[in-house]
Amino acid sequence: MLTQRRFAPFFWSQALGAFNDNLFKNVLLLLLTFVAVPRHGWDTGLLNNLAAGLFILPFLLFSAWGGALADRLDKQRLIRRLKLLELATMCAAAAAVWFEQFAVLLGLLFMMGTQSALFGPVKYAILPQHLRPTELVRGNAWVNLGTFVSILLGTLLAGVLASLEGSWSRAAIALTLVGVALAGYLVSLGVPIAPSSAPGPVAWRPLSGSVQILRDSWRHPRIFRGLLGISVFWFLGASYLTQLPAWVRDVVHADETAVSALLAAFALGVGGGALLCARLSGGRLEVGLIPLGALIIGAAGLDLALQPAIVGEQLSLVALLAVPGFWRMALDLALIGVGGGLYIVPLYTLVQLASHDEHRARMIAANNLLNALFMILAAVFGIVVLSVFGASLHVFFAGLAGIALATGIYVLMANPRSVLRLAIFALTHVLYRLRFTGRNHIPAEGPALVVCNHVSFMDALILGGGSPRPLRFLMDRPIYESPWLNWFFRIAGAIPVDSERRDPGGIRRALEQVSLALRSGEVVMLFPEGRLTPDGDVHRFRRGVDMILSRDAVPVVPAALAGLWGSWTSNREGPALAKRPRRFRAKVALVFGEPMAPEATNSTSLEAKVRELKTAAERRILD
Repeated sequence: MLTQRRFAPFFWSQALGAFNDNLFKNVLLLLLTFVAVPRHGWDTGLLNNLAAGLFILPFLLFSAWGGALADRLDKQRLIRRLKLLELATMCAAAAAVWFEQFAVLLGLLFMMGTQSALFGPVKYAILPQHLRPTELVRGNAWVNLGTFVSILLGTLLAGVLASLEGSWSRAAIALTLVGVALAGYLVSLGVPIAPSSAPGPVAWRPLSGSVQILRDSWRHPRIFRGLLGISVFWFLGASYLTQLPAWVRDVVHADETAVSALLAAFALGVGGGALLCARLSGGRLEVGLIPLGALIIGAAGLDLALQPAIVGEQLSLVALLAVPGFWRMALDLALIGVGGGLYIVPLYTLVQLASHDEHRARMIAANNLLNALFMILAAVFGIVVLSVFGASLHVFFAGLAGIALATGIYVLMANPRSVLRLAIFALTHVLYRLRFTGRNHIPAEGPALVVCNHVSFMDALILGGGSPRPLRFLMDRPIYESPWLNWFFRIAGAIPVDSERRDPGGIRRALEQVSLALRSGEVVMLFPEGRLTPDGDVHRFRRGVDMILSRDAVPVVPAALAGLWGSWTSNREGPALAKRPRRFRAKVALVFGEPMAPEATNSTSLEAKVRELKTAAERRILD
């Protein structure tokens, strides 16, 4: 993706923008602290809080307008104009740095915040126009990696440039700010066109517009829950990063270099977690990673909160490298970052996929607005816990861990099927070398019926792990009612079916449940053979699929498995599960065919198509 024009220019443009944002902010804070305060006698705390407020205020004022602009204008042209605004702002900032005009720099910080607030909506809204749905998770992972690495590098370079002597420092800062902004604009010229699906004029209504986009997001419960989830991440991240210098001073007992090292561990952890998310997702939205990420944040955060203070005063980073406790703190912060990457990427992808083209940017704008509010809430939370109640940093960090754990448990209980599906996905990849083809043939939304040949008792798990959407499936009632596995089948959404001989009304009730699932927009999986193959071949499809389609005319996605015949869960050389496993990590291929129109589909045509796909799956194994 980083070599393709549809993604690379945008990626580097936004990464350079994030780098410049943080370089400018941190340079300004260092100049205020070490130059302006001693020279003019200003209050350090007041200046730092004023700077933070000036940067975050534009997100409250202009996020709604930025979302409307991104929805109404060509996103390519909007990105170029915003990069020009950044370049103009940095040129003014370079002059202000050179002449040490600190009040002007504070005003320009507000301008930089405005540019970031306007760029935020188009940043995530443009991805679905240039990337396929199966590429969105990977695209979001790269964007998050680029953002956090840029934040880290910008923060570190600010310290280096500010430490230079006199005019050399001012010149280096000025040239870097302008040079990075110019590079970002030049790269943005390569962004492909991204026309609006609902062009039109945009009214500037800062306050009423902000209230309106929050109301619009509230009307889409799934999107709004995603936005709240993202805002929880920024609440936790802002809380950790704000108190990290105090943690280094009071617990690590070290200098500023330790802050940079721990910040690097956190930022690299977020980037690594984002890439791990893309790897585990396999090109699909994997909602089960959200609670997993939150639980990792909570567990690592709790371990960090329980770390005792390191003995010593003003320890250097070199001295700390010999202290096991410091390595454990760095590992905890890296794991908090990994959990954050696993948590945040699926949420951004969910918001993108669940939003329609004509209002996607406004949903991202609502996200930026909520993020700003939650970061303000994080500051208030820190003041209340640390200043009003006088709690220690250990108690504060334990509270953050508790919030993350509570979030993970809530999401897990609200949607256990997603976590179970993730566990199945991981298990099947451990047991087999899986090769998938045509997963994009399953509709991204709406009802569908997936039919497949039935080779082994692992078929349902592999299909469930390979599908980009959760699958409901039919199974024999005696197995469904197994006392040891019934909980698993209920969470997985299995639909029990009994034979007419055992229960005359069993099939009718099962078909009613299938119909209810399809009318609710779900995907149902069916093995039309009705039993495991006795010889590895595809056998005659029964009439159940015809009965389902006569009740609910939904798209039918044929699929075929190859590579499981001969496993201990198949009927080869004896009944399934009655012999010992002989193979581990066998090659298994799952091929999905193109959807078939229900009115032109019956059991006979489906059987022929599945046979054809089975041949393709067998060839896939040999490739």
